[in-house]
Amino acid sequence: MSALAASFKQVSGIVRSDRPLSDTQIIKAAPSVFAESAHESRSSRYAYIPTSDVLNGLRREGFQPFMACQARTRTEGKQEYTKHMLRLRHQSQINGDTANEIILVNSHDGTSSYQMLAGCYRFVCENGLISGETVEDFRVRHSGNVVGNVIEGAFRVLDEFKQVDSSKETMQGIILKPRQQEVLASAALQLRYDPGENVPIEPQQLNQARRMDDRGADLWRTFNRVQENLMQGGLQGHNANGGRSTTRRVSSVSENIRLNRALWTLADEMAKMAA
Repeated sequence: MSALAASFKQVSGIVRSDRPLSDTQIIKAAPSVFAESAHESRSSRYAYIPTSDVLNGLRREGFQPFMACQARTRTEGKQEYTKHMLRLRHQSQINGDTANEIILVNSHDGTSSYQMLAGCYRFVCENGLISGETVEDFRVRHSGNVVGNVIEGAFRVLDEFKQVDSSKETMQGIILKPRQQEVLASAALQLRYDPGENVPIEPQQLNQARRMDDRGADLWRTFNRVQENLMQGGLQGHNANGGRSTTRRVSSVSENIRLNRALWTLADEMAKMAA
């Protein structure tokens, strides 16, 4: 595989690269970022500002997109307006094996305002974490100076990444016993599957390392293993009838955010208990 091919990855509506994404790469995975108008369901009070305009404003301030995806819809005519997500990095927030990322969420069909959350990307396993309650998320309505307000919100998130780094360092310093690792994985499964729903896999499967660098008993690596296995799917299990099944990747934008934030909060609370 060439270096360029290794640096660029696109899977069913998701594009990720270790280099800043171009507009051409983004539009293939998330065309709603470049919607030319709001969905017809929006009223005249809706201030239409395309996400592409906001993205260009963020680029001018040193933020570059490294991941893009958008939600699917079965409603005819809405595909070009659905909720989408961009993960951006500022040049000052790439440090060692991780990069702090600002997650920008928006839609042009009324399902989402502009929303900014704090995240962390771990290069070794390509999993994109989203902080739970560590950093406040910021929302900007589709009215007024949308581009300026989103950029201001991005810098406010940037200022609070010290809390993300502090949580990460705390987790790295906490060693979990095997039983504690299993408790974390069991709680993660409860976050993923509804009560009464068939849980196709066992907790210990979430704790399996996919590569050498993920092995270790500290809370940070345990959390990363559980998060990646839960979000990426591909684990062999059994369906409600006892037949073989394979867990699916979490592809929904809303579910990605919900589950990621809940997992971070779970790990953060376990760190507080250990401390």
